[in-house]
Amino acid sequence: MGRIKVLNKWANAHTYYVLDILRAALGVVLILKGIDFMTNPEQMTLVMEPFRKLPGSMMIIHYVAASHFVGGFFIIIGLLTRWAILIQLPIMVGAVLTNFLGEMNTSNLILASVVFLFCLFFLVYGSGKNSLDYYLKMQK
Repeated sequence: MGRIKVLNKWANAHTYYVLDILRAALGVVLILKGIDFMTNPEQMTLVMEPFRKLPGSMMIIHYVAASHFVGGFFIIIGLLTRWAILIQLPIMVGAVLTNFLGEMNTSNLILASVVFLFCLFFLVYGSGKNSLDYYLKMQK
């Protein structure tokens, strides 16, 4: 817990609007991908083809769409950003692995890798000073 407080203090002292815009863009990308999976279940089924034989594969499909949608919203507003990103990390690892286990799609691999790297960055950096987390913390 002490490590998170140190990271929060550092992030709040070194906040930049560009990073807030990148955080919001990450959330928008996740929401758009979640909406895409919700509105196009055939595509989601094709993407999940390498994992079809795993038990609970249908539950994984619902988990991915819902967590992209809700997690993306939380990341945009900066509420529980680290928790939202922790929920995204297994999905992003799966997205990168899907390209190696199934059919290789270079554009999907690049998108998944970039989003994964941004998730790792904001997992360490946090939501920053221009976020709902910071606003609620200052209300105390």
